Amino acid sequence: MMKLLLQKLQRLLGFSAKTETKPWQDQWSTFLMQTVAFYRVLSAEDKIVFEQRIQLFLQTTAIEGGVDVAVSDNDRLLVAASAVIPVWGFPGWHYFNLATVHLLPGAFNEDFKCGKPDSCITGMVGSGPMAGKMALSQPDLHLGFKNSRDKHNVGIHEFVHLVDMADGSCDGFPERLKDFSYAIPWLEFVGKKIIDIDNNKSNIRDYGATNEAEFFAVASEYFFERPKMLQRKHPKLFAALEDIFQQDVLAIADDIKVGRQDPCPCGSGKKYKRCCLPTD
Repeated sequence: MMKLLLQKLQRLLGFSAKTETKPWQDQWSTFLMQTVAFYRVLSAEDKIVFEQRIQLFLQTTAIEGGVDVAVSDNDRLLVAASAVIPVWGFPGWHYFNLATVHLLPGAFNEDFKCGKPDSCITGMVGSGPMAGKMALSQPDLHLGFKNSRDKHNVGIHEFVHLVDMADGSCDGFPERLKDFSYAIPWLEFVGKKIIDIDNNKSNIRDYGATNEAEFFAVASEYFFERPKMLQRKHPKLFAALEDIFQQDVLAIADDIKVGRQDPCPCGSGKKYKRCCLPTD
């Protein structure tokens, strides 16, 4: 049944398979339940659709390991989940601007070398030599899903860049924005938010102040990881992203609640009540 549905999706979207994937495995569903909060809060019917879209992505996108990287099924699932989550509201979406995802053994530099003093990049997409390619740090890909409360997920971040680039430029003004009328002038609004980050008046990650494109990707990570907090602290930004992605993500907030006595999800080693709770 899964194979027939997958083939139907491929015909509807005009895809031809690049790689032959294995039939869906029960342990893959178990892994997603344990690891991906977005998947965990879906209905039973939507979980099946999510799995179908993962299969479709894996059949149309190569995932390769660099030196000293063996690509596992779990790696493939997390890459595919990173791809599906931002475009969940658009069932017909195809990443036409991506052919291959390369996994590296850690953070890397601009020459894609790991373990160097300047190896601080965890994900990259682009144009020119990087056209159709994505590079991801394998451990950081997993960490992005392991800690689903730190507003940071490199897989989602890089796929949001690809959504942004679908109109031909990575400028923080995604193609979807052009299809809707917005109550706020987006680029002017983003500019003010970047100034707030620079002036330490925002809890949006500092990297979001790099430029408009990085702001969009960083804010999107926040939207998918801590939606209720984003709605409370940045209501206009939350409403805009909700409109852009055409998704109701607030169920994720209930799934990832942390108890006062639990270890703080920021990784400080302190209890949540003595660390990030007062500012959450």
